[in-house]
Amino acid sequence: MTRAFVLHPDIRTDQGRRDAAHALEEAVALAAALPGLAVEGAEIVRLPRAHPGMLFGSGKIEELGTRFAEAGVELVLIDGPVTPVQQRNLERAWKVKILDRTGLILEIFSDRAATREGVLQVEMAALSYQRTRLVRAWTHLERQRGGLGFVGGPGETQIEADRRAIDEQLVRLRRQLDKVVKTRSLHRAARAKVPFPIVALVGYTNAGKSSLFNRLTGAEVLAKDMLFATLDPTMRAVRLPNGPEVILSDTVGFISDLPTELVAAFRATLEEVLEADLILHVRDISHPETEEQAGDVRKILDDLGVQERTPQIEIWNKMDLLDAEGREAARTTAARREDVVALSAWTGEGLDILVDRVRHALEGERHAGEVHLGFSEGRRRAWLFERNLVQDERQDDDGYHLSVRWSPKQEAQFRSLEREDG
Repeated sequence: MTRAFVLHPDIRTDQGRRDAAHALEEAVALAAALPGLAVEGAEIVRLPRAHPGMLFGSGKIEELGTRFAEAGVELVLIDGPVTPVQQRNLERAWKVKILDRTGLILEIFSDRAATREGVLQVEMAALSYQRTRLVRAWTHLERQRGGLGFVGGPGETQIEADRRAIDEQLVRLRRQLDKVVKTRSLHRAARAKVPFPIVALVGYTNAGKSSLFNRLTGAEVLAKDMLFATLDPTMRAVRLPNGPEVILSDTVGFISDLPTELVAAFRATLEEVLEADLILHVRDISHPETEEQAGDVRKILDDLGVQERTPQIEIWNKMDLLDAEGREAARTTAARREDVVALSAWTGEGLDILVDRVRHALEGERHAGEVHLGFSEGRRRAWLFERNLVQDERQDDDGYHLSVRWSPKQEAQFRSLEREDG
């Protein structure tokens, strides 16, 4: 186990300054999400401004260095951006490895990536990040350890050689990723022939998306109290009670200050969100910074290009963690809004309301209709039965006479089907 220490610089001049205590708590949770680390301690360091060369003041650097040496700390995680020069100087002063917030997130993504596409995207994001840190070395291209190599600590090598090696790696990875994305697009095209709507779960990391996904689908998706527990989208087909069959997609959790290169690299991984018919924004309503977290999620959705026309339902999850007064207030507020559902994925409270809202959002108001099909139109008849749209059916010499109840969207889909037996 690598002995690590977490520091959150609380810089007074930082315009995007967060509550320091909550930020430190999240940073410690991030560190806990990376296997092989033992967090020995954590501290908020308050600064009037960031020092260009060392980030911290000389007195604080000396004090922390003594403590790190006494505790046998090998890795210091700094919750914020650290310039290459600051990283090099701090490593020399403390004789430990330094990892900033972006580097830590990349390490976690590397550990969590499960699909070929996810692995390639993490590597590309890591390369883009590493290329900007020209005072650092790139000897871990040879992969002497797991992960991305930031924690293990590379030695020194020529910067220009590193830059060429990185560029060559990026070209190779882009070619591989193009092939993988092309394969995914073929799968997507095949799935599009089955007109099941896509419902995407999004939200701040640790909001309970995977727990809700499991509750709705019965799937054994990794659902731990750990940041970034899910990385690659997990997709399942599920039939809603008294409703349509949908494809439910669980996606990686978003987080504040997500590196821009990581958002770009994971655009294809989040393509189910871009193509979704409905987005379920899952919030941890019990978290003290739930409003700030929701704002971060909305910003990333905007960065990803999610259009406003994609309907969204906001899910206030973890109601079971609120006190009685808080639960009642949340229920009252949610009851007044069509786009909010208060629930607990843990206890199941509110799930029936969510299913009703999802069904209504996807189908709209249903209306009665009559359909006449010839005996040769078995495929269209099967399409109606597969979606539980048939209320009554009778048969005569001319074919099938069906009484259906459907939404305008379902009727349009049915009318567009070819009038021949498939």
